[in-house]
Amino acid sequence: MDKIIDLSRAIKLSQKLKKEHKTLVITGGCFDILHVGHIRFLRESKKQGDFLLVLIENDRSVKKLKGKNRPINTQHERAEVLAALSSVDYILILPSMKNNNDYDMLIKKINPNIITTTKGDPQAVHIERQAKMIGAKVSYVIGRIENKSTTNLARIISKNF
Repeated sequence: MDKIIDLSRAIKLSQKLKKEHKTLVITGGCFDILHVGHIRFLRESKKQGDFLLVLIENDRSVKKLKGKNRPINTQHERAEVLAALSSVDYILILPSMKNNNDYDMLIKKINPNIITTTKGDPQAVHIERQAKMIGAKVSYVIGRIENKSTTNLARIISKNF
């Protein structure tokens, strides 16, 4: 079974898991250049439930969030890399999201049991709101790892090579 799914399949998966009393965990991000922080985060996220669904930002959103030279890897390449990880059960490439309401509606449709994030995540207020809206739990699985970010790695690579 392919790990990269569309929204319709994500909704059906969530409904099926709820009927089976299984726990669906979701998390999200850009995951542009995978690094040890991502690996630890995804591994700890997976430990929170039975299945981990990773929502990845599409290329247009990453460019808007991170700047004109990003993403480094396309949304399909990023999804393929994540699909190779044993801690990741499913990946959903997010459609274009215009505002927080679009994200809220998506979370309502998927209706996970748990949403994971990192300690100190600037988006935590939105994640907490979304979890409350659907009766899910928020789990802060790890703190940010100093100097381990795609932005830092990209800066180091472009400076030294």
